[in-house]
Amino acid sequence: MSDGWIAADWPAPAAILAGTTLRTGCLDAVGLPGDPCWLNQVHGVDVVSAGPYDNAPDADACVGQAPGDVCVVRTADCLPVLFCAADGTEIAAAHAGWRGLAAGVLEATVAHMSHAPQDLLVWMGPAISQPAFEVGDEVREAFVAGDDGAAGCFLANDRGRWQADLYALARRRLAATGVNAIYGGGFCTFADQQRFFSYRRDADCGRMISFVGINTLENSDSAAI
Repeated sequence: MSDGWIAADWPAPAAILAGTTLRTGCLDAVGLPGDPCWLNQVHGVDVVSAGPYDNAPDADACVGQAPGDVCVVRTADCLPVLFCAADGTEIAAAHAGWRGLAAGVLEATVAHMSHAPQDLLVWMGPAISQPAFEVGDEVREAFVAGDDGAAGCFLANDRGRWQADLYALARRRLAATGVNAIYGGGFCTFADQQRFFSYRRDADCGRMISFVGINTLENSDSAAI
């Protein structure tokens, strides 16, 4: 671990390097195994394969399958979700704000991966927590319309609105696809001003970068984190 980033806390193979930069850090300090595949995030469900693009593709998730592939997403309250295969041969990163989460970006990411859901590990990076994430009826309805049980992820507040739990909503969505090895959560970008950017706290702010990469063979021996 470095002062400028936090490592994903999951039982990933040694070939996998994953984590999130802090507001005081940058990717240069991480030592990535290759060039990041940047996305033009649009709060949708499109998934692309990692690779060099002349222009960042409009997508909110990326899947990589080769040594040197690095998938990244930028967030500042939205939920970054990192994936890897248990054998270390496939990775993915998804940007899951409430719109993308409700529309199915996590399901689309799992469907795009070649490994079965039960063979995947997931780490949820820093996002806004339920106590800080107030939403209106339209957000709750977007989730409950397709899943009655999602109602338990929303708490009514004294302003006639709702406190939404992005982490719990994501866990439900992932579990429904068959992904059971889910780690992370427990962060709050809004409350932890020292470590994280938060759009709700400071609209004019930067972004953390959550990343997952497959180390090349020559670097895999030192990839454990």
